[in-house]
Amino acid sequence: MTRDIYRELGVRTVINAAGTYTMVGGSRMSEETLSAMASAARSHVVIKELQRKVHERLASITRNEAAFVTNGAAAALHIAGASAIARKWGRPFPSLSPEQISKSEIIVHRAHRNPYDWSLRLLNCRMTEIGFPNMILPTTEDDLEYAITDNTAAVFYFFMPPGGWVAKGALSLEATIRVASRHGIPVIVDAAAQVPPAENLWRITGQGADACIFSGGKDLRGPQASGLMVGTKDFFSWVEKTAFPTYGVGRMFKVGREEIVGLLAAVEQYVSMDGESRVQWAEDRIAAAMKAFAGSSMVTVERLYPNEAGQPFPQMAFRFAVPGCSEEILRLLREGDPSIFTMAADGESVFVNPITLRDAELDSIVERMKEIEALFLNKGGK
Repeated sequence: MTRDIYRELGVRTVINAAGTYTMVGGSRMSEETLSAMASAARSHVVIKELQRKVHERLASITRNEAAFVTNGAAAALHIAGASAIARKWGRPFPSLSPEQISKSEIIVHRAHRNPYDWSLRLLNCRMTEIGFPNMILPTTEDDLEYAITDNTAAVFYFFMPPGGWVAKGALSLEATIRVASRHGIPVIVDAAAQVPPAENLWRITGQGADACIFSGGKDLRGPQASGLMVGTKDFFSWVEKTAFPTYGVGRMFKVGREEIVGLLAAVEQYVSMDGESRVQWAEDRIAAAMKAFAGSSMVTVERLYPNEAGQPFPQMAFRFAVPGCSEEILRLLREGDPSIFTMAADGESVFVNPITLRDAELDSIVERMKEIEALFLNKGGK
């Protein structure tokens, strides 16, 4: 009999209708990935040998020169920043003095500042901002040129396609890479949530980024505590000197053999997935939900594309004709059986993202929305 650890602990499971959010566990791993992780856990190996073999395989299937598995995308960003600073000084990061680190600069667009860049700020280097988080005075290539100094170690770029939540005002990735490459400055791209499409695994580095970072626990469907970094051999020669199992900052970001093997298994499956059929399945389910509420005076189902993360994957919002009701809807969804977790789209609507859902779960969501619709209609009739 399969052990139900959540039941033993008294932790309620939820249907995740929000998407690949870390706060609700990202994605679910396939049985194939779980089996690979269990297999890895049964034996000891020399970690560096395992890393070399897995990283070579990951580089090959993602069409990159090099790859590295970390214990999350935020850890990968910290390691990439430390590697860039080490590369600038031509010495391993642990050998650098506090003064050398504090003098080192990483350039970032003001429009790309967000809580995830704490991974860079914790290096105690200088974050040099360019541009504005709007289009009043658009950032130019000269702005980046003028910001580059002898102390510049890297340019950080937060990749988000149009339609995502990043503010306007940054240079394009192409322009950023063009300027940085003229000065021999590496460009580090945070694309944690930017699969789908699978092509981003090689498309961003194909444009010239030295390192591109993806979360292993989002749509790649690998271990939640894993991250994938891909890029150039030159830059990754410094990553290997910086990351686990090397002592120094890399040692704080230990990644187990189970996560290394699990992420490899997940990426192998992901690059062979039929992305078009998956999108069509989501479109069909959204169309069915819209049909289920056609003619309703209380609920409208809206197709949204791309989703709020800028991914080319459709999602939907259930909009209720009750001003300011979204928090009550979220509560009713969470308190129902099964419990449903999602996010508010605005004051009157909530997201339902098929990217993490199964058919039966979508059926349960539509059924629960019908119950909430009836509840609101009954309230209005009193």
